[in-house]
Amino acid sequence: MNKGFTLIEVLVAMSILAVSLVVTLQLFSGGLKSSRLSDQYTRGVFYAREKMDEILLAGELTAGVIAGDFEDGFSWRAEALPLPLTETDPGRLPFQAFDLRVQVFWHEGEKAKTFAVSTIKLVEPVAQEKI
Repeated sequence: MNKGFTLIEVLVAMSILAVSLVVTLQLFSGGLKSSRLSDQYTRGVFYAREKMDEILLAGELTAGVIAGDFEDGFSWRAEALPLPLTETDPGRLPFQAFDLRVQVFWHEGEKAKTFAVSTIKLVEPVAQEKI
């Protein structure tokens, strides 16, 4: 009696091994891609919160748009819009409300990604001079 493997058995075993190796490598590659994407979103969230805190801690806030870049390919844009108040005499209110929105942008390959945070900030109204 001959003991050993036939050529067919060896080919089937090699095919199964090759398929399982390819699937394992694809799963590993997908995990690395997901990890990188998660890291970029985490950095985007961090940058947006950092810029929002910086603007909220500033002494004054005026309506308008400001923008800039971070050193690692991320950029940001902040927009402050005055909110209309329903008080019949807005001069009587002790505050002025602004809708503040901060967006962070970056690129993942060919795709542009963005993350935004927004809040409402109440500030003292600007004194208007009477003529």
